[in-house]
Amino acid sequence: MNRESHSEDSLSTMVLENIKNKLIDAFRTSGESREDPAGTVRARRVSISRNREANEELRRAQIDGAITWLRSELLEMRSQDLQLAQTLLGLNSEIQRLRRESFGGLEDAGDYRQ
Repeated sequence: MNRESHSEDSLSTMVLENIKNKLIDAFRTSGESREDPAGTVRARRVSISRNREANEELRRAQIDGAITWLRSELLEMRSQDLQLAQTLLGLNSEIQRLRRESFGGLEDAGDYRQ
């Protein structure tokens, strides 16, 4: 479990780093288009295209962030499931032990009566 958590954390870190780089590139591209001194139609088309690309990158980054959040929630749920399973196994063992003690005591009492 510890190894899985570490690999999931590493994967999440890589995803977040990728999102950060995409956002930096998207905003850098958008900033460069504003610095273009040409007021031509071509420059506007390039600017619109870059804005669309930046919006697409931002949308992808948001989706990646949501997936990362879901992954972390699922990992937490898995951990809680394992803890619950261990608790239930412990309770089951305790119940079985108490049953053995209880029935063992009744059998001993029955032996004395005969």
